[in-house]
Amino acid sequence: MAQFDVAIIGGGINGCGVARDASGRGLSVLLVEQGDLASGTSSASSKLIHGGLRYLENYDFGLVRESLHERELLLRNAPHLVRPMRFVIPHSPALRPAWMVWLGLKLYDFLSGRSVLARSRSFDLADDIAGVPLKKAGGRGFEYSDCATDDARLVIANAIDARERGADIRPRSRLVSARRAGHEWELVLAAGAGRETVTAKALINTAGPWAGKILDTIVKAHSNVKVRMVKGSHIVVPQLFGHGRAYLMQNDDRRVVFAIPFAGRFTLIGTTDVEFEGDPTHAAASAEEVQYLCRIAESYFRAPVEPSRVVWSFAGIRPLAADGSGSAQKATREYEIAIDGEYGEAPLLSLIGGKLTAYRSMSEHLVDKLSYWLVMQPAWTANEPLPGGDLGERGMEGLLADLAVCHAYLPESLRHRLAANYGRRAFNVLGEASGIEDLGPRLIGDLHRRELDYLRAQEWAQTAEDVVWRRTKLGVGAPADEIEAVKAALRD
Repeated sequence: MAQFDVAIIGGGINGCGVARDASGRGLSVLLVEQGDLASGTSSASSKLIHGGLRYLENYDFGLVRESLHERELLLRNAPHLVRPMRFVIPHSPALRPAWMVWLGLKLYDFLSGRSVLARSRSFDLADDIAGVPLKKAGGRGFEYSDCATDDARLVIANAIDARERGADIRPRSRLVSARRAGHEWELVLAAGAGRETVTAKALINTAGPWAGKILDTIVKAHSNVKVRMVKGSHIVVPQLFGHGRAYLMQNDDRRVVFAIPFAGRFTLIGTTDVEFEGDPTHAAASAEEVQYLCRIAESYFRAPVEPSRVVWSFAGIRPLAADGSGSAQKATREYEIAIDGEYGEAPLLSLIGGKLTAYRSMSEHLVDKLSYWLVMQPAWTANEPLPGGDLGERGMEGLLADLAVCHAYLPESLRHRLAANYGRRAFNVLGEASGIEDLGPRLIGDLHRRELDYLRAQEWAQTAEDVVWRRTKLGVGAPADEIEAVKAALRD
């Protein structure tokens, strides 16, 4: 029977972040995920690493400050996955007065501290390219800095690092039962048709929207923490603007919606905040939510934004800590760590709530709490690059230059995608290839057989959905025959 210090339920950003942190502190770690890594909320976010400008209106200053601090660390430790982006706010006098927006941006700058990102500014939209795609091309605009990311690839990077530090990462493995047996947890796992029993000194519940179900039906713990499920939906449409900045659009219901450059030739629009009940597995953007996002975007942009132009929609369920707030929009993004277990019993720790941006600090905080039961090394993740993120002083430009020298045959667009997906480990994907023919047949977009084999061998990819929606975003707008080509190649 396999024995571990820590067993983690849930392979999203928090579970993989905890696995990375704990394994790097010398603990033996098992992570089980019922589906693919990042197959839930962690691949259905707004793809932003940000402080949360709108949370200032709720006076969540501590949350914003922590998130901005984590933004800086991720910029340094995962420069291939986290990229700076400027956000344009076209001013709408009827919604928020200009002084309020400007004051909020100055406070945001202040909470950022000595950020490497550019500060906010005010400008005339008529004199800037950012005004060109807008119906109202003139008027006052504001601009501030935050970051965009590939959320699913951030999860994979954490999982890879955890594995390389000794963690046992098991996607498509389900927890069937859990019971305390003295000072340990006895866990029954199911994978395929087989079952296995393992033990762990501590059990960590990072199952996201399923955390409550884990507590109620499998672990049967009596936690006081209540999970509030809020659905955030997004749509992807053909590119609405050609420059690389994003937009923050205000709406008359006090919500804000982002329009973000996405996957090279598309625009991502989101998000909604809708109360959700039911099975998170079947979460999807409703027709009403799609209409809502289209209506807001079309009120700002010259280009048509209507449901018929949506090429992809997705929804994720945010498992928030129930704080008694009246609306989903005002529900806190703070997190809670619930601890279950009497003195002398094996502990159960559940992580509820939080933001993608702050996953590293949340993971560190949770693992710190294990020091009451386990002997471990100090916290370490703040100053350690994620796999592929060791780019050195030349950063992404240096990596792209090195790829151009060592693999001159690569089209520029493929060089950029490989660098953004894998960072320095793009060289691992390419291996000894010396010409485009060495990459094997092209399957979907600019993905060739060699990259697919790498994803299967090194990144736990098993299905076409794993490949085209999570390890890459090449499924967006892809013809059906190319997705079929990926499926056929995975059957070989």
